[in-house]
Amino acid sequence: MSVMVVRKKVTRKWEKLPGRNTFCCDGRVMMARQKGIFYLTLFLILGTCTLFFAFECRYLAVQLSPAIPVFAAMLFLFSMATLLRTSFSDPGVIPRALPDEAAFIEMEIEATNGAVPQGQRPPPRIKNFQINNQIVKLKYCYTCKIFRPPRASHCSICDNCVERFDHHCPWVGNCVGKRNYRYFYLFILSLSLLTIYVFAFNIVYVALKSLKIGFLETLKETPGTVLEVLICFFTLWSVVGLTGFHTFLVALNQTTNEDIKGSWTGKNRVQNPYSHGNIVKNCCEVLCGPLPPSVLDRRGILPLEESGSRPPSTQDTSSSLLPQSPAPTEHLNSNEMPEDSSTPEEMPPPEPPEPPQEAAEAEK
Repeated sequence: MSVMVVRKKVTRKWEKLPGRNTFCCDGRVMMARQKGIFYLTLFLILGTCTLFFAFECRYLAVQLSPAIPVFAAMLFLFSMATLLRTSFSDPGVIPRALPDEAAFIEMEIEATNGAVPQGQRPPPRIKNFQINNQIVKLKYCYTCKIFRPPRASHCSICDNCVERFDHHCPWVGNCVGKRNYRYFYLFILSLSLLTIYVFAFNIVYVALKSLKIGFLETLKETPGTVLEVLICFFTLWSVVGLTGFHTFLVALNQTTNEDIKGSWTGKNRVQNPYSHGNIVKNCCEVLCGPLPPSVLDRRGILPLEESGSRPPSTQDTSSSLLPQSPAPTEHLNSNEMPEDSSTPEEMPPPEPPEPPQEAAEAEK
């Protein structure tokens, strides 16, 4: 007798998450949908370092020191590790409100603001929150249906509210927020050191070769070195400048979004309530503080949705294969069996038919 087993498909939460993100490896990798510039970043780093290790490192290790390629490899691996950690992680996305939660928030807002006359603009949806004896405004997000936490903002590219939102970086293919900012800073810092390192030793390589065969002959024989110098030269200024800018922000415990909007400077003249007034304390909080866990639970299992038809169980399937009696009968236990019920072997034999004479006398 064959038994049919019905397997239910497991649905992970990342498959139903709103927003414009892509997921890989069963929800373990989270990125933005626009990944073209991220691939360009990988190509530039991998291509430049491959040429450097293939040509210049071999010559410099013999002529100067074998530590040159070792240190270059350490910088390269650290840069790639921090890049992938920044690109593939959750930046701190805040889940959207469920329908019941959104309805409750709407009721709270209506109760607070009262009925708005027709034709008038409703007041802004803002809550006041006190941090270090200073009032901070919590703004309402009409997309996520929540009051955003302090320093959070809605990314228009990923369509998500991100906690401690800094900016959306297309070079890493992800938002930069509370959960991956330290890795982003370490990436641009290590990339700046790697770019300076490769650029400097390319110049040394050209100088050493020029002493033997001349400058023009060196350029003709090493076109890969010329390409590396050009890439590093044009990349150096932007990467080093970006590292210096974020070093300034880390020292003040400030984000790029807050600096662009002038939240704590300019016309507002409001002090930053998140700054400790000490560069060392600010750097320790931003770069060495505890990393909060992700609140998305991307790999969690969604509960089964109720539907009108229920998939047959194993017992239902096996019973349907058995012959059914024409009339339904009640299932009774062995102790509840009626007294007159018996097995076919215990049935009494049928009585023989009456003779014709006896039947006639009985009729009379």
